[in-house]
Amino acid sequence: MEAAEQTRYQELLEEQKEALRKQLQEMGADPDQENTVDGLGLDFGFADSAQSTAERNKVLAVIERLRENLQDVNIALDKIEKGTYGVCERCGDPISPERLDAIPYARLCMTCKQKESA
Repeated sequence: MEAAEQTRYQELLEEQKEALRKQLQEMGADPDQENTVDGLGLDFGFADSAQSTAERNKVLAVIERLRENLQDVNIALDKIEKGTYGVCERCGDPISPERLDAIPYARLCMTCKQKESA
């Protein structure tokens, strides 16, 4: 991968990292902690506690997914530093630029990702 391409992906990843951190903070989660916070600002005074529990579970699921994405972005940034960015973790082949444009933190090439999903 050329240096200019790598720089472009690094900038994209840095932007995504900041956006994910901001989303986590807006949801009441600390982006630097792996565990979820207890007081997410949900109203537990609802007469319907099942609704409150369902709402809390949805928020926790979103926070978990955001944290997973943030972790993937951090791994991709580490790979850029190590010079291994854009290489499939499973087969060692290059990940296509089209895939990296769509998902800059992709860890698998399309062939390996399709095999994983099957």
